[in-house]
Amino acid sequence: MSIRILSENKREWPVAPPPKRARAHLWLPEGELELLKRQIDGGSVLPAYISKRAEAKVRNHALSQRESQIEVMGLLLGEVRRWKESEYLLIRDAITTELDATSVSVRFEREGFTGLFERLDDTDFDYVIVGWYHSHPGYGCFLSDTDIDTQTRMFVSPQHLAIVIDPINLDIRAFRVRNMEQVPVDFGVYWEEFDDPYGGVGRIRKLDRE
Repeated sequence: MSIRILSENKREWPVAPPPKRARAHLWLPEGELELLKRQIDGGSVLPAYISKRAEAKVRNHALSQRESQIEVMGLLLGEVRRWKESEYLLIRDAITTELDATSVSVRFEREGFTGLFERLDDTDFDYVIVGWYHSHPGYGCFLSDTDIDTQTRMFVSPQHLAIVIDPINLDIRAFRVRNMEQVPVDFGVYWEEFDDPYGGVGRIRKLDRE
């Protein structure tokens, strides 16, 4: 991957409360799951929130290569928001393109960048690239030395996030990099008030139930 994601230092981040509808990711270990639930229920502002839509894209992308144990990756789109004394990351969508991948490495194919930029152009909100995701099929969620190098070279804003997902062990983690060291980041999954509860199928007609 040869592009470099720059921070937008001139942008004024919006002031807005964190999502009201949020939960801990169900793939977290039981102890962490309960701790994060208590934080959310107690009104704590988490460092990051990922939309149900983006989370499903990331998770399903990783699961699609569960049998082959091939790594996947993509970009995270969203914005930074401020609320009271806190800043938090709002991840609204995730995109990807054709990949050159093995069980231990992954990168965007050079020919895939055209499709990637087209997907960025199709985004239906004023996006900022706020990080990336990739999978570690079968060997846990952490940032390798290569991942840390990628994060420090390409995702230069302190808000940029790396999500790592293990589709075999059903594990997911988020990290930032500080002084070349990985730092775990708590995050929640949120959904909008009028998200379709039928998963995009649409409204169930009365005739469908008869």
